[in-house]
Amino acid sequence: MGFPPIDQDMKLWVLLHQARDAAYKVTEKELKSLGLSPMEAAVLFVVNATGERATPAEISRWLFRESHSVSGLLDRMEQKGLVKRNKDLEKRNLVRISLTDKARGIADSYLGTKTFHRILAALTEEQRQRLGQSLQILRDTALADLGLERALPFPGPL
Repeated sequence: MGFPPIDQDMKLWVLLHQARDAAYKVTEKELKSLGLSPMEAAVLFVVNATGERATPAEISRWLFRESHSVSGLLDRMEQKGLVKRNKDLEKRNLVRISLTDKARGIADSYLGTKTFHRILAALTEEQRQRLGQSLQILRDTALADLGLERALPFPGPL
């Protein structure tokens, strides 16, 4: 007994993963030259996007990672001098994550490489809009399947 024939949905699913994985590899290669992993770059992005009001729990939600994984990641990033943990002055049991000057410099260097711009430049503006809309639908459907009704803070409408 073998696998059933591959249908259109499976082909799209495989293509989605191939596109994501290939883009991830390009990003990974570029980030390596800056001494960052893609997940570290993602944390820098989240902290920067939240105006440095990010908590480890918020980072976990944005990146779909377990809190213990993010905690370990933040430990390593703190050792590398990329982030600082700061006690929230209003809620003493809450920790906020902020970027160091070193991290800001690396983030500026990475954004200067514009890997994602090079890859997405293959699409017209109309194709980008359709892709964004389609990805939001897929993401929201998957979140609903997970029982997560809370809307993610980023990205908003394209």
